[in-house]
Amino acid sequence: MASERRLLIIEDEDGAARALEKFFLQKGFAVEAVADGGSGLAAFQARTPDAVLLDYRLPGMDGEQVFLKMRSLQPLVPVIIMTAYGEVERAVRLLKAGAFHYISKPFELDVLLHLVEEASGKSTLARENARLQEKLQGRYSFANFVYRSQAMAETVNLAMRVADSEATVLIAGESGTGKEVLANIIHYASLRKNGPFIKVNLAALPATLIEAELFGHEKGAFTGAERSRPGRFEEADGGTIFLDEIGDLPPETQIKLLRVIQEREIVRLGSNAPVAVDIRLISASHRDLAAEVRRGAFREDLYFRINIITVAMPPLRKRREDIPFLAEHFLKKFSEREKKPLRAINRKALQALMRLDFPGNVRELENIIERAVILARGAEIGPEDLPLADADGDPAASIASSAAPLPEKVRQFERELITQALERNRRIVTHAARELGISESTLRYKMESLGLKPS
Repeated sequence: MASERRLLIIEDEDGAARALEKFFLQKGFAVEAVADGGSGLAAFQARTPDAVLLDYRLPGMDGEQVFLKMRSLQPLVPVIIMTAYGEVERAVRLLKAGAFHYISKPFELDVLLHLVEEASGKSTLARENARLQEKLQGRYSFANFVYRSQAMAETVNLAMRVADSEATVLIAGESGTGKEVLANIIHYASLRKNGPFIKVNLAALPATLIEAELFGHEKGAFTGAERSRPGRFEEADGGTIFLDEIGDLPPETQIKLLRVIQEREIVRLGSNAPVAVDIRLISASHRDLAAEVRRGAFREDLYFRINIITVAMPPLRKRREDIPFLAEHFLKKFSEREKKPLRAINRKALQALMRLDFPGNVRELENIIERAVILARGAEIGPEDLPLADADGDPAASIASSAAPLPEKVRQFERELITQALERNRRIVTHAARELGISESTLRYKMESLGLKPS
């Protein structure tokens, strides 16, 4: 429906932006207009539009930089480039890179409307087809979750058991551990899998817009509300809503969320009429919400409501045996994307990866492998392809020169010594303990505390 189409306009000229916004609002689009590339990317990530109108000349990041970033984030969203006279050559270059179309200023609004309607129509169809293909290919299935560790096996087992229930689920874990991936899998393994799955990153939304985004609003509810609009809870009716970084929810909105969970109804801004919603709530946070409750930053009653079931995502440093399998998975993914026939990650490169603590978790490992695939010149990834200062150097020297506090340096150095002893002794703990001059029980205790496995 036309009222559901979302258009993002990135135009730094205030008069032109206002004219475009007014025109497309009258045509039934939900419009968001911003004046620079950084704000445009933030809006693009917070709420994926059906189409983008992007001015080529922008302050800071130019239109080409913004487009390429959007392309990497959401390649299915069509982008129409607005160019000035004399920039056609640049616009054609962006067409070759995947832009939907370009239009030169000054232009007829009716011509632009035709382009935007065509783009938004194709966007909806393309994303629905992609979603169906993903489901058919089992992308959101527990069988395709990459892990070998006992820690992740326990997490997946719990998630599988709660998937078919209607209970609210809280996914806890550090940033980059894969909380959103797990939320996707829980939804598509549930009885609601044929319903919508609506994702809202609360950390990416300004506090002043969170309530309008979640609950929707009536026409005239606030300045700029020129028409009524449903919120994300209404869009999730019959399916699942995933609230990422729920710890960032303002206190006044926490009260309203509690009502939604208890009453299964919402009230749009500017209205007194409740609207019933049939939703399942999955939320996630990298914060320790129990600690947030103790310091008064998060409501205790809401905390108890959202964590009927808590699924903890372990950090990558606590499941190091998964690193080789995840690295292989990302190698396959990015080598196919880049059309580079890379066979493997060689032993030295893998050893360098195994020495890292990965504060950015799985996302950091994914970024490292993506960069390595792009830069690799041979048939396999070596230490020289990794963005690591100590990838091909002396680990002890690297640890000593790091900015880590002394206890952490000692821990890292001890871990490196034990890892090397295990490698030299074919992972046989008894032989490694003898070489290190300690008892087998002491070595096993140290290995457990450092997250090392005998095989």
